Amino acid sequence: MNRPPMLISACLMGVACRYDGGGQALPWLEALMARYQLIPICPEQLGGLSTPRTPSERRCGRVVTRDGADVTETFRRGAAQACHIARLYGVKLALLKARSPSCGHGEIYDGSFTGRRVPGSGVTAEALAAMGITVYSEADAKALTDAIKKEW
Repeated sequence: MNRPPMLISACLMGVACRYDGGGQALPWLEALMARYQLIPICPEQLGGLSTPRTPSERRCGRVVTRDGADVTETFRRGAAQACHIARLYGVKLALLKARSPSCGHGEIYDGSFTGRRVPGSGVTAEALAAMGITVYSEADAKALTDAIKKEW
């Protein structure tokens, strides 16, 4: 079977690339792998950040670390690389890490580092959506499942 390509946050495949050095594979990863050619990405690493790294959040159009460093350009570089990979593979779907300042889709942390959530998306999620790629987070499992059923 020729499986269509899908970008996926590498941490959702269990790759230890999150800000805290962790990763946690989705419990339904194998079912997804049966239908899609999964292309793992970590935009924060692609942009040049190390793992582990200081947590970051979006604030007023910028991305800042908990200790106040502006890492916006690094996040933009990572988003550009993710978009490049998406173009190379002809990606139409992406499954990204919820609430991440890179990958969050529909809801992100508010930049206060207090756990408050606000409507919005991460830098990479925005860039991919601007390319016409449909973006989901792992919190959108039902919507993604419904989309997959329509496609197959």
